[in-house]
Amino acid sequence: MTQMVEPVFIALGSNLGDRADHIRDAVALLGQADGFEVTGVAPLYESAPMYVEDQPRFVNTCLMGRTSLTARGLLALLKSVETEIGRRATYRNGPRVIDLDIVYFGTERVESEDLIIPHPRRGERIFVLQPLADLAPDFIDPETGGTMAALMAALAEDRNEPPLRRLV
Repeated sequence: MTQMVEPVFIALGSNLGDRADHIRDAVALLGQADGFEVTGVAPLYESAPMYVEDQPRFVNTCLMGRTSLTARGLLALLKSVETEIGRRATYRNGPRVIDLDIVYFGTERVESEDLIIPHPRRGERIFVLQPLADLAPDFIDPETGGTMAALMAALAEDRNEPPLRRLV
């Protein structure tokens, strides 16, 4: 029997079309995939775009799951779900129908040309840390040693910005 990796955390975002529906569709497709089980989904939040600011606002969440897939196998699954929902290649950090990123793969660390886990920019993204703190406030980041709740609080204090607008 293949060993299950858990928890696995996936960040989901969309800023084109019916953003919330695209995220719900992605969660449903992942829940039906062989080798992956969704065990929790955080509330949806609306956030301003980062890096490339001249684009529509995003709807974001994170899901928690468990998988028998390898990290690379999970990445392939996420890319196939993105394609099925309608994502097309554009420019880096540009608008997208759906974006699925592996944030954590248990406590494993992966570093290759096209995959870095934990996600290298997780700590600067309130739209990732807030849903993670909702789902698993006591999960410990394997690199920093901080809990999701503590990392979220530190980022919110550091940025001195209003909380994200919760949609549901």
